[in-house]
Amino acid sequence: MVELSTTTNRISEVKIPDDIRSISIVLPAHDEEENIIEAIKRAIDIVAQLPFEDYEVIVIDDGSSDRTAELVNALQDENPKIELIEHSDNIGYGASLKSGLRAANGDIVFFTDADLQFDMNELPEFITALSNTDMVIGYRFRRPEHFIRRFNAYCWGILIRVLFGLKVKDIDCAFKVFRQEVLQSIQMDSIGAFINSEILIRAGDIGFGIVELPVTHFPRKAGNSSGAKPKVIFKAFKELFKLYGILKRKGYHPRQNRAYSS
Repeated sequence: MVELSTTTNRISEVKIPDDIRSISIVLPAHDEEENIIEAIKRAIDIVAQLPFEDYEVIVIDDGSSDRTAELVNALQDENPKIELIEHSDNIGYGASLKSGLRAANGDIVFFTDADLQFDMNELPEFITALSNTDMVIGYRFRRPEHFIRRFNAYCWGILIRVLFGLKVKDIDCAFKVFRQEVLQSIQMDSIGAFINSEILIRAGDIGFGIVELPVTHFPRKAGNSSGAKPKVIFKAFKELFKLYGILKRKGYHPRQNRAYSS
């Protein structure tokens, strides 16, 4: 848990570039009724203390079978800056994230998962780092997960590096901030877990700059994760090789797109 004094110092030290006046916070969610209210409140609490002229919180309910959408609707009555996008069916994490990113109107766009596994109090440092780059992405410096999941993530990163030349520490970390220009400039086709990789691959290939910062990662306390399901992994590989084929047909050659640590 971050001490209040530490959080206050982070906020007071935030320096937002003159061309950035608003922020969109995107929260993909699937069956997160135990977490969604707290996730939204934490997002609003931190952003309300930052020197933005405006903000919005976009929740994407990806076909939840629980009360996720109902709870968000209730909060909307209290705060019109909360927006809910509903998928009638569970399409996939990538589809959910893509819906939110495409709907975002802020000068910068921040996304994280609604499962409370990340500390939103660390957002101010990411915004400050954005002054010198186009994207700031997190990496989990301590991952309270089973060895197999960490090993799989390592192997996935190696594969992305070999095929696409993208060298980052934690490509799937769900704690990223983008300038709106990045999202407007890239195509997003993935509907599964490959979406994180696709965004960075396409943005890096255009030449947008990336900076990496460490983030705190907590064990999930409520709800269930679906990221390690075989069908999710299979879809990610399918989308990976599809994108690789598309880029190769266009004459794509891997180049070393390295993210820089701040």
